[in-house]
Amino acid sequence: MGEVDSRAVADELTTVISTLRRVVRRSLRAELPMPDLRGAQVELLQVVEQQPGVSVAGAALRLRMAANSASTLVNQLTRVGLLRRETDPGDRRAVRLHLTDAATHRVAAWRQARTRLVGDALAELSAADQKAVADALRGLRALVLALEGGGVDDRGGGAVPGPAAVVRRAGRGRRG
Repeated sequence: MGEVDSRAVADELTTVISTLRRVVRRSLRAELPMPDLRGAQVELLQVVEQQPGVSVAGAALRLRMAANSASTLVNQLTRVGLLRRETDPGDRRAVRLHLTDAATHRVAAWRQARTRLVGDALAELSAADQKAVADALRGLRALVLALEGGGVDDRGGGAVPGPAAVVRRAGRGRRG
């Protein structure tokens, strides 16, 4: 196989992923009659689902956003009854985040509808295209690790920063 033009692949990949997310989001809006949440709000709910009891600062770190931005999202989601704050018993100044029952049901309904929507579309593809999508997942996971700042060094098994992490550190982690 010839050399890959990483810039061209990067451009097409991000365009395809953005389009996929937009199509799924718009398709599910019609199906799920719930108040609309912004992408960052949904991502925060997903972080709290994956890490119940995460702190606001921990969630901000996972989402690569400023702590005050995460705090604003927490306030918004708390006001609409999707997040619950609990005082950390080990540090009374710290707050731990948990999904409310409404949020748990909402995230589960969204995930189920998303899985069905994409799964049904995937089933319409040829066997070769289905396999290509499935095979691409490993590479996409590796790409996420590289973007998050590290992967595994094949020589020694240690974590090494990816080139994107080096660029982010130089820019102090801010996205443009």
